[in-house]
Amino acid sequence: QMQLVESGGGLVQPGGSLRLSCAASGFTFSSATMKWYRQAPGKERELVASIGSAGGSTNYADSVKGRFTISRDNVKKTVYLQMNSLKPEDTAVYYCNGASYYFNYWGQGTQVTVSS
Repeated sequence: QMQLVESGGGLVQPGGSLRLSCAASGFTFSSATMKWYRQAPGKERELVASIGSAGGSTNYADSVKGRFTISRDNVKKTVYLQMNSLKPEDTAVYYCNGASYYFNYWGQGTQVTVSS
């Protein structure tokens, strides 16, 4: 059975860091483009970062460039999002997504709250 399980969210002060993880199972992780999305209250879900199946191609939303880093470990079947210099506007539920031509899977989300 396919699963994407996010972890690592929590409460952090502005300027702080968090590392999100998303562990995959039940599908061919190494063939999937992996993405992190986020959704803040009252706002649409937005794409934060993506990484190609081999890990060599990454893209970021302008709002997180230079602060967030996406990476993946195809042996551990896990994708990460390192978030530095966090701002209150980064507060959202963060979702992991794995997709290829044949499938499109979502995790359940993890809450990130940036507040003093």
